[in-house]
Amino acid sequence: MKTQNGQIFPKISTGIAGLDEITYGGFPEGRPILICGSAGCGKTMFGIQFLVKGILDHDEPGVLMSFEESRSDLAKNVKSLGFDLEQLVKEDKLRIDHVKIERSEIEETGEYDLDGLFIRLNHAIDSIGAKRVVLDTIESLFGGVENLGLLRSEIRRLFRWLKDKGVTTIITGERGKNTLTRQGLEEYISDCVILVDFRVIDQIATRRLRIVKYRGSTHGTNEYPFLIDENGISVIPVTSLKLDYKSSEKIVSLGIEALDNLFSKKGVYKGSSILISGTAGTSKTILASYFAIESCKRKEKVLYFSFEESIDQLVRNMKTIGIDMEPFIEDGSLIIQASRPSLQGLEMHLLVLHKLLKELKPDTVIIDPISSLICVGNTSEVRAMLVRLIDVLKMNEINAILTSLTTENGNHTKDETIEVVSSLADTWINLENSQLDGRRKRSLNIIKSRGMGHYNNPMEFEITEDGIVFQEQ
Repeated sequence: MKTQNGQIFPKISTGIAGLDEITYGGFPEGRPILICGSAGCGKTMFGIQFLVKGILDHDEPGVLMSFEESRSDLAKNVKSLGFDLEQLVKEDKLRIDHVKIERSEIEETGEYDLDGLFIRLNHAIDSIGAKRVVLDTIESLFGGVENLGLLRSEIRRLFRWLKDKGVTTIITGERGKNTLTRQGLEEYISDCVILVDFRVIDQIATRRLRIVKYRGSTHGTNEYPFLIDENGISVIPVTSLKLDYKSSEKIVSLGIEALDNLFSKKGVYKGSSILISGTAGTSKTILASYFAIESCKRKEKVLYFSFEESIDQLVRNMKTIGIDMEPFIEDGSLIIQASRPSLQGLEMHLLVLHKLLKELKPDTVIIDPISSLICVGNTSEVRAMLVRLIDVLKMNEINAILTSLTTENGNHTKDETIEVVSSLADTWINLENSQLDGRRKRSLNIIKSRGMGHYNNPMEFEITEDGIVFQEQ
C-alpha cells in the first residue's frame, strides 16, 4: 500500500477475521490505533486478540498494560476463547502489567506527567522485544486530571512516545457524550480510529464497528457487524463483495430424474442459486430435501438451515415419503441447523453462515424458508442480507437452495421475499396448489433458469409414500 506521497505504507495483520479486508491489509505498523465505544462492546477483546494472534501467527511478542483489570481476571475472561495468556507469559511472548491508579493520588500541581508509565512500559517492551502493545483503557490513566491543557499535553506525549518506540499500539477508550472518547482528543491524534457499538433493536442485539478514519490508507467506510464467540472476534465485510465470481459448467442433479429432464442440460449448474417458492403445503421443503440427499450421495457436504421445523420433525416427516436423512446426518455429510429466525438479527445470521462456511466447507447450503426472515427485519434489510448471502455462496461456488412462502392469492410479484430474491436467483421454481372438480392439484412451473432452456408449462405431481411422482404429459 502507498501513501499519497508515494511512500510505502507498511501494515500488520489485525489478527481478527475479516478486519484485514476492511482495513485493506491490517493496522498501520508502528502507529497508535484507537478503539472506542461504550461498555460491553468488546474493546478489550479486540486488543487481546490482536496480541495473541500476533504471537501465535506472526511470532510478534506483545505487551498488555491494563489500568482496570488484573492479570488473573484478564486471563480468566479470555480462557473460554482458547486464549491462554498465562502460557504465553511463561514463554516470554507476552507481558501483562496491571497499573493501578488511584484518583486521589493524582495531584493537580502542574507537574503530573507520564514519565513513570514510560519507564514501566519501556522496560516491558524491551524485555521481550515486543512489537505489539495494548493500553486498556486510557480513561483510567487520566481519570483524575482536570487541567485540560495538561491532559492534552500528556496524551499527545504518550502517542508521540509510542510512535517513536516503533510499536503498533491499540489504545481503548470509553465513548463520550458528544465525542468518540471522553476526552475528545485521542481520535484526532490517532492514525486509525475504530468505533465499536453494541445496540439492541426490537429486542435483537448486534455488535457493529466502523472505521472512522485511517490516515494514509483507503478503507471500508460502512458499518460492519462482528461476532464474539468461542473462537474470538470475527468481522464479515459483507458490503464489499464484487461481481467477480466464477461460473461452473458442471451440471448437478436436483434429486428427481423427472425434474432434471425439465431442463435442457438435465439438471442445473453447480454453484447456482435456486429459489423454490409456493404457498403453504406445496412441497417446498420436500424439493429442498431431495436436493440435499442427492448432494450427499455425490459425497458432498450439505448445510441445512431449518427455520420452521426441528431436526427430529424434519427427519420424521421426510422419512414418511421415502427420504431418509438419518444415514447422512450420522456420517456428517448432512448438517442441520434448526432455530427460529428471531434467535438473532439478520446480520448475525449472515455472520454465523460465514463462520460455518469457513469451518464446514459445505458444497450445498439450504435455507428453509427465507420468508421467515421478515420477522427480524424490514423489506430493505432482508433484501440487503439476501443479496450478500447469495453473493457469498456464489463466491465460494456453493449450491444454494432458498425456499420462500408466498401469499395465498398467488400474486408473487407482491410477495416481499420473492420480490427480493427472484431477480437474484439463477433458477426459479414455483409450486402451486389448486382445486379442480373437488380434486386437489399440485403443479410445478419453472419460471426461469439462466443459461439453459427449460420446460415452459406447469407440471402436475403427487406426493406419495415413495416421494414426488410427476404425471405423464
